[in-house]
Amino acid sequence: MVSRRLSPREMPELQPTVELAARAQGAARYAFTATDRESAQAWQQACRGALAETVGFLDDPPVDPAPSWIEEVDRGDFIRRKVVIHTSPHARMPIYLLTPKGARGPLPVVIAYHGHGYGAKDVVGLWEDGTERLEPDGYHKDFGVALCRRGFLVAVPEIAGFGERRTDYSYLNRELGQPEPTTCHNAATYAFMLGKSLVGLRVRDGMRLVDFLATLPEADVNRLGAMGISGGGMATFFHTALDPRIQACVVSGYYSSFRESILAMHHCTCNFVPGLLNIGEMADIVGLILPRPMLVEAGTRDPIFPLAAVRRSVARAREICAILGGNPETDVVLDEFEGRHRISGRLAYDFLWERLGAGA
Repeated sequence: MVSRRLSPREMPELQPTVELAARAQGAARYAFTATDRESAQAWQQACRGALAETVGFLDDPPVDPAPSWIEEVDRGDFIRRKVVIHTSPHARMPIYLLTPKGARGPLPVVIAYHGHGYGAKDVVGLWEDGTERLEPDGYHKDFGVALCRRGFLVAVPEIAGFGERRTDYSYLNRELGQPEPTTCHNAATYAFMLGKSLVGLRVRDGMRLVDFLATLPEADVNRLGAMGISGGGMATFFHTALDPRIQACVVSGYYSSFRESILAMHHCTCNFVPGLLNIGEMADIVGLILPRPMLVEAGTRDPIFPLAAVRRSVARAREICAILGGNPETDVVLDEFEGRHRISGRLAYDFLWERLGAGA
């Protein structure tokens, strides 16, 4: 008798993800179902606490940032400074601060979160080797510099797992001859083994950054925004959801849905949070941001965050915004631009300035 190999196409139940997707249906304990502002605000309080516990690390006590000022560079129309702060007793985080020349403080502030790549340098106009870059490049398009030139004090943190915060595997390579694994994967799986997530660690670091910014006389953290692309869009999304001090945000190349993006194709391990589907979908969690203003950037040819999913989730965000008392047309904005996975900036910089700048 000749055996025949079964195909997942003719029998989808062969794939474990079919079972897992079925289990996910109805698993969300905090799906947004409120129909009035009062119940929506009660949902926000309960969901924010549950999400904080799920991502992990947010119960870490605050620490003295003990800043170490590293350098100051005059870039003509702005000053770039570098400082390193403590975010926990065991962690230090480099930050670039971009300040417009001649601006009167205190200034509105935007935290600029980079995505995958070589780190914070790619947002502030530096090449990988640290040399100055005078024209925007790459998918980040030096958006920290663009925000600074719009009038903001811009804080660009080195996200855990990138740039100067990469895991050093050189000793393993020397001793064992092993190939170098990605540092996001290493840090994320380490966090998983603690029952937490790299998302939580990055949000914790972002919250400590806000604490530090509050000590700077030139920074007005009452006019605080956040903007990020890709993995930085993820950091922006979750930091804004969990930290009410952020008054407006721009999420570029991320906001869509877990089911149609993060779980539908290969993504870096740092995108995953154990237990997150038990909280809800992106279009539920966005209710923790609203009715604070949010702009979403989405490329028509972005292969990893499908445009159809973005449109559906933005439409749902507008419904939630209205329930929470916001204006869905002005407080949830979609910049749908022709292009791939990159910063647009066409609407984002003005969007943040109108809500946080001199006229805010």
